[in-house]
Order: sequence, then structure tokens, then C-alpha cells
Amino acid sequence: MGSATTQALAATTTALDAATGVDLDVARELFAAARVLGESSQLSGALSDAAASTAAREKVVADVFGRAFHPASVAVLTAAAQQRWSSSADLIAGIEELAIRATATAAPRIDLDGELFGVSRNVAANPELELALGSRLGDAGAKGALVEKLLAGRASEATTLIVSQLVQQPRDRRVRALLSRALRIVADQRGRTVATVVTAAALSEAQATRLQASLAKRYGTEVSLNVVVDPTVVGGVRVEIGDDVIDATVSSRLNDLRQRLAG
Repeated sequence: MGSATTQALAATTTALDAATGVDLDVARELFAAARVLGESSQLSGALSDAAASTAAREKVVADVFGRAFHPASVAVLTAAAQQRWSSSADLIAGIEELAIRATATAAPRIDLDGELFGVSRNVAANPELELALGSRLGDAGAKGALVEKLLAGRASEATTLIVSQLVQQPRDRRVRALLSRALRIVADQRGRTVATVVTAAALSEAQATRLQASLAKRYGTEVSLNVVVDPTVVGGVRVEIGDDVIDATVSSRLNDLRQRLAG
């Protein structure tokens, strides 16, 4: 991610936070805008062209989205068009991030972190589903409809919106990577970070509370836990948070011992 994009994301996130009337319809419109830009290199190029004047880029937003979209959506897209982005791909990814943040804002009582993690785990356990959702050859609308059908009655409207929209965006990245990114964005929007915890057995409430407190102290932020039960770790715990991995599992220690003996 270039420095221009980093600054643009910060500015547009501030604009989203300041916008009034942000609901799931606004989030849906921002996802739609990202998809339109992803399908039109001419349009995405026009909005990310640093050589074009700010007024010209604002006019493109007004002409394309002004009449059909909610004022809050137009305001956020206008803020995005005012920024300098490192590339048109970064602009598209940035607007998609804004859509995810808008969803988190519009559904404050929904456990989006947990639901997105659950969807990711289900996708990982079903290679055929992952292939169907991730293939660039499939019809985008059909992918979205498949997600809506699979998550009906199993996940919130907000989670269903995020997942169904992500699989419709033209891209090369795998579905699980997209879901992991969405989970991190949701957590950041809510002022916390997410830790994936792998254990041989489910954590008790007391154990989870102690671990959360320890991680919050270490990282200086509220931490949400997503727990994976994996008997192959034998005992102990492995924590993945951001780029950090804290591996205190028995299986890891045994592997280290084997390597030392072999050496």
C-alpha cells in the first residue's frame, strides 16, 4: 500500500465517520460503487487520475452516482474522489473498505467479527464452495445469490451483505483472504483487534477472559477472540494477532524438540 493510499484511507474513513444517516443501504451502495469501478477501468481511472482537477473528479461522482445514491453515500464517494490514490486498484479497494466500515457502523449490536470468522471456517472446510465463490469465471450475481441462500437464517443481514458483495467484486484474491481482511476492517472500525486462538479444547469463560485481558494489555487495545478447537495441537495455545504468532502449543514444543534431536 503506497503512502498516498494510506493517507487517502485515513481521510475517507474520517469522512465516513462524520457522515449522517449511514445504514445498511448506504453500505450496499458503497459496495455497488466499488463493483462498478472494478468493472470499468475508464471510470476508476478518471476518479484516481491525480492529473485531473479535484472539481473534475467530484463531477464524475455527481454525474454517475449523484441521482441514484443516498446523500451519505455520495458524500463518502466524493471524499474518496478528492484524495490522491497510489493506483485505481487502491481506490476500488478503498471504497470497498469504506463499505465494510459502513456495515460495521450500521450494525453495532451484531457480532460481525464472529459471524465472518464462522463463514471463513465453513468456506475453508468446503473446497468446492471456496472454488465456486472464488472463481473469476462464475456469474457475479449468482455468487451473491448463493451466499444469500447459504447464510439465510444462519447469519445477520449485515454479515450476509459483506460476504455476498465481496464475492461479486472482480479480483484475484481468495475468498478466505477477503473474509480475513473484512474481519480486520470491522474490528478496526469498532476500535479493537482480532486474535485467532487455536487450542486442543474449548476455552472456559474464565480462561477466555484472562487471555483477552493479557492480550489487551500487551497490544494496548480491546481484543476479540476467535477460537479454533484443534485436537492435533495436543495442549497449550497458539495466538495469531495481526502479523504476530504466539505459539505455546504442546505440538509446537514437540516439533522443536524433534528438530533439535535431529540436528
